[in-house]
Amino acid sequence: MSISFEALLSQIESRNIIKMPLTSSEQLPSRGMVMITGAINDVAFTAPLEPDGKGSHWFEVSDELCKAAGIIVGQTVSLIIESTDEWLEPEIPEDLMDAVIKAGLISQWNAITTKARWEWLRWIRSTKNPSTRQKRIDVACSKLQKGDKRPCCFDSTRCTITEVSKSGVLL
Repeated sequence: MSISFEALLSQIESRNIIKMPLTSSEQLPSRGMVMITGAINDVAFTAPLEPDGKGSHWFEVSDELCKAAGIIVGQTVSLIIESTDEWLEPEIPEDLMDAVIKAGLISQWNAITTKARWEWLRWIRSTKNPSTRQKRIDVACSKLQKGDKRPCCFDSTRCTITEVSKSGVLL
């Protein structure tokens, strides 16, 4: 099902973002992260929608996509999106991948779904505290070793990119 809406291209820190209107976000299958395909001003893209911690979603718009779509910060843009089950592979931080490799867990890591890798990444990156992050990486390795495929007890409706959020809510 396609969702059409207009939204403002804004900026938080150095990131270009589009925050979905709540009425559009409510049409998505989850309050957590959702992978979408769509078009901005008729330019196709695929992106992960991150929850904003307030019931809606947002996504980062790369400089390349801004240029291709002919849009600038402060401009209202037209979008058509739909959720997809085809998850893009997340960019895994070096500290997490190093720990997985060092623990000999690369087979387990590669055996979980792409969506599960996103869940581990979101849980680990949702803290600014370096010692908490390291503890989460250690717990992730321990859980993977035991055969767990996903983190437990994690509020997936919160924003996990700490550069653009505070306490799990988009700034």
